Amino acid sequence: MNIEFALEYIPRRMQELGVNNNYLIKFRHLVIPANERYIVDGADQYYLLVYADSEITVSSEFGNYDLQDIGINEQQYEHQGKISITNLSYSVQHIKFIQIIPIHQ
Repeated sequence: MNIEFALEYIPRRMQELGVNNNYLIKFRHLVIPANERYIVDGADQYYLLVYADSEITVSSEFGNYDLQDIGINEQQYEHQGKISITNLSYSVQHIKFIQIIPIHQ
């Protein structure tokens, strides 16, 4: 998923979820050290993956994103809840998300 598509997708997805226009958007660029795991608490939020280096894996309630796992038949770009981001590389890797935070009134 690229940033342009994500920005077009977000209003429709929020409408489907009943959030309408009551949400905030943040851009998150995470730098994951070599062979490290980073946990994001994405409860009541949505994270759209817009870029990841090839040796990054993402796992959440919504599914998995792992380009190196040939057993995955569909890569997931939308994540929520406890999001585990793992750098499988011996070097620093980057990952970018658009974070959508619904505002409950």
